[in-house]
Amino acid sequence: MSDLFPDLESTQPPVVITGLHKSFGDNEVLKGIDLTVTQGEVVCVIGPSGSGKSTLLRCVNLLEQPTKGSIKLLGAEMTDPDVELNQVRAHVGMVFQSFNLFPNMTALGNCIIGQRQVLKRSKAEAIEIAKKNLAMVGLSDRMDYVPAKLSGGQQQRVAIARALSMDPKVMLFDEPTAALDPELVGDVLAVMRDLAHAGMTMMVVTHEMSFARDVSDRTIFMDGGVIVEEGASQELITAPKERRTQIFLKRVLDPTHIEDSELGETEPD
Repeated sequence: MSDLFPDLESTQPPVVITGLHKSFGDNEVLKGIDLTVTQGEVVCVIGPSGSGKSTLLRCVNLLEQPTKGSIKLLGAEMTDPDVELNQVRAHVGMVFQSFNLFPNMTALGNCIIGQRQVLKRSKAEAIEIAKKNLAMVGLSDRMDYVPAKLSGGQQQRVAIARALSMDPKVMLFDEPTAALDPELVGDVLAVMRDLAHAGMTMMVVTHEMSFARDVSDRTIFMDGGVIVEEGASQELITAPKERRTQIFLKRVLDPTHIEDSELGETEPD
């Protein structure tokens, strides 16, 4: 895996979450999550707004501090006070819905800076890797553009190329298409589909049901801070067993079919 993780065997799952709880004050958003993601697996997390999906993802690499429970990421116990968080995070790519690019840097610059500062790569090596990843996401002709000169879809693809330039072992996507105009969504999903086919381990919070059904190995349906149902993506999305999953998917796939009151959205994500 890496000299940074000498105790991590290739057979050990990259993500193991056990008994995860997260509260914001008196509001318990996650209420005991157990989830394992195996090597090379693509897991989509779906559910209504406020179900705790994004909070779950942010807890994985400790952008949010869990209230209780265990998170093992690449063999490291993330809740251990002595864990080298930055060392682990260097091997975990995260893509947000808001892009989070440096506005004063070009696409190329955004893909170089982490390599130079965190991985200590030479400038020449960092440029070579950045160019390769920008080409992979279809942006060879936009390397010298600052984010303001790029469309939302192009910015999100730069964000993915930036994450890939760090040679991640796991990629976390938090609703990466939510802020995009509909006509731009396909380009970003195509890049993610290519990553999945290449064997990247991925956790994806998404409202894109076709991506979850066709690309992910397993889909998790969350509601009210718990995992209501999980299973093979094709099966869960086309023939869900739990009533709450059925209501959610009917509403997403045919918004006129289900009344909003049938599925509550009472908690912040």
